[in-house]
Amino acid sequence: MKHIDEVDRPREKLLKRGPRSLAPHELVAIVLGSGTRGMDVMKLARKIAEVMERHGEKIEQQHFLEIKGIGEAKACQLLAAMELGRRQYHIQGTTIRSHQDVIGLIEEFRHKKQEHFLSLTLDGSGCLIQRRIITIGTLNASLVHPREVFSDALTDRAASIIVAHNHPSGSVEPSQEDHNVTRRLRQSGELLGIPLLDHIIISPKGELSFKERNLL
Repeated sequence: MKHIDEVDRPREKLLKRGPRSLAPHELVAIVLGSGTRGMDVMKLARKIAEVMERHGEKIEQQHFLEIKGIGEAKACQLLAAMELGRRQYHIQGTTIRSHQDVIGLIEEFRHKKQEHFLSLTLDGSGCLIQRRIITIGTLNASLVHPREVFSDALTDRAASIIVAHNHPSGSVEPSQEDHNVTRRLRQSGELLGIPLLDHIIISPKGELSFKERNLL
């Protein structure tokens, strides 16, 4: 991308104006990172963007492999980027009516070998704004500080939050540390006007909702 004027370089443009300012082929160019021996990255990116537009959600690895200069590694790179965007799109905007709706959003963490503590920020209608991983590792009050959780909620202008974490051991019964973390977050939420609606524990053997168990 060195031959492109600096102001038009996709990476610099993204940094200065944000990802929404980029055309599809510019986003593709960033994912690719470089062109091939016979084709510069922008020309290759335009070809790929055309193929993506033509096939839409039905695009498969073979469609990318038919483009000269695209091998299996680049095709996988592109498919992975598309799938990531697709998953994020489907997660955002989900309406949370019960803890079962949350389970569907955190299912991928059920069998994780390490504890993952997540926050879900919601708008005034109960729709998901963002899901974030706050910490990875054994849950304790020193790692899960209200500041880390509510700074994101304030950034999102959230009306409320839900937190969740997995128990690799299999048991969904909350530990004393789970209760301590929940209490601190509930108290902080009350002070900030961003209530904690629920804390959900998920494991290979089931799930538990603090709200359903009247533990909040």
